[in-house]
Amino acid sequence: MVSIPKNFSFSTQTPSTQTPHSGYHWDGSDRRFFEGWYYRVTLPTGETFAFMYSIEDPIGGKTHSGGAAQILGPDDKYLWRTYPDVKRFWASPTQLALGHWGQTDLETQAKWLSPDEFDRHIQQGYQATATWNQGIIRDPANNGDCRWQYEIQPIYGWGDRGRIQQSTAGWLSSLQIFEPGWQILMAHGLATGWIDWYGKRYEFTNAPAYSEKNWGGAFPQRWFWLNCNSFDDEPDLALTAGGGRRGVLWWMESVAMVGLHYRGKFYEFVPWNSEVTWNIQPWGCWQMQARNADYEVVLTGTTDLPGTPLRAPTQNGLVFCCKDTMRGQVSLQLYSCRGGKKSILEATSSVCGLEIGGNPWDSAWQQ
Repeated sequence: MVSIPKNFSFSTQTPSTQTPHSGYHWDGSDRRFFEGWYYRVTLPTGETFAFMYSIEDPIGGKTHSGGAAQILGPDDKYLWRTYPDVKRFWASPTQLALGHWGQTDLETQAKWLSPDEFDRHIQQGYQATATWNQGIIRDPANNGDCRWQYEIQPIYGWGDRGRIQQSTAGWLSSLQIFEPGWQILMAHGLATGWIDWYGKRYEFTNAPAYSEKNWGGAFPQRWFWLNCNSFDDEPDLALTAGGGRRGVLWWMESVAMVGLHYRGKFYEFVPWNSEVTWNIQPWGCWQMQARNADYEVVLTGTTDLPGTPLRAPTQNGLVFCCKDTMRGQVSLQLYSCRGGKKSILEATSSVCGLEIGGNPWDSAWQQ
């Protein structure tokens, strides 16, 4: 791990959008550990790019030590590369900032580079912050590559606009009680730049962007996820929902949550303030409902697409154990429950991210 000076600023992100857990969590010990980051951009034409970065056992010298970058591109096409040298990974413990050098002509310690320096010296690798994402992955099998470079304007972190942002899993996520940890870093933002996918260049301005992360030394047995911040006729709406069976000290628990950002307000449905229920099929249909004293939300995600297998950190390293599509259908209804049930919002999208992962899904998961 590279030690970054605490007064170093990678970005212009303000405290009103920086979430807890933005910094790198590894404490330098040799315990089993992983950390993963996820960046997503949804283009006006419907294409979606998801960038997934990860590091495992960063102390080095262990069976699963190393990093990787994965991309889920247009039509759910998949590209990935590994970066086995953990010494070429760097991250800030205080801010969202990380990178991994693969092929390079530099002999110096890995660090943040200006975008121009990165282009000159890094033949494979990536670097990302709260306001920037850049990299290149080559595909030797198909003699192609993906290159990307875009800036990000954060709009919503995880909480009401203009207020202190929240931990996705509550204040206890600061302790090593729940593993893995999960944090939505930016529920909604606007991305401007370009992505070159196998020679086809996509340029975009103010495209919906999203980012999240997870970390820890244990791995969920099973999980599901829904994400969308590009809704029909609702530019100021962002949804992230999910659930999993995870470790809590010496036992396992099943939990789920729904988070909505809409017109400056954060609607949070979590186990400690709401009743959350779900019915997730092995593939094709995700249904969730959550209610607290003030609001109720109903979600349905569907897809006829086969989905794309993705790798995720497990006890046995980075392996295929989840399936995604970025082109799911979603419908969302939000109600006020004060003084009778009243509709606040109904919204739909055809570019919802949908995922299942973990143990074999041979039947529906209902809770």
